[in-house]
Amino acid sequence: MCGLCGVLGVTHWSESHASPDAFGEGAGGRTRRGERQYRVRLVNEVLGGFALGLSDFQGSSFVLSNRTGRSEMVEDLMAVWPTAEQLIGRKLDPLDPKVIARLERAAAPEG
Repeated sequence: MCGLCGVLGVTHWSESHASPDAFGEGAGGRTRRGERQYRVRLVNEVLGGFALGLSDFQGSSFVLSNRTGRSEMVEDLMAVWPTAEQLIGRKLDPLDPKVIARLERAAAPEG
C-alpha cells in the first residue's frame, strides 16, 4: 500500500476481510494487528520450507528475508510470492503437493 493510502485508511483487499468491528476485533476475536500477525505466521509456515521469512513492517508493509540476511520490502501479501521467487532464484508454488504434504506433516499430532 502506498503511503497516501495508509494515511487515508485505505486497506488492501487481502486485509479487508479482517477489518475490526465496532469493538476493534476481527475474525476470531483478534484485533486488526492480531489478524495481520496471524497471516504472517501462516505465510511463514510456507516460506520456512524455502529458507525465507516474512515480518510485519509497521503495519503497512512487510519485509521478506532469506537466511543470509538479504531482505526485500513488499507492500502486500500478493507481492510476497514473486519477491520470494526472486530471492531464491526459482519458482515457488505454495500449492505444490510437496509443500502441502510438508505442512500437513508439521500440523499432524505426534503419536
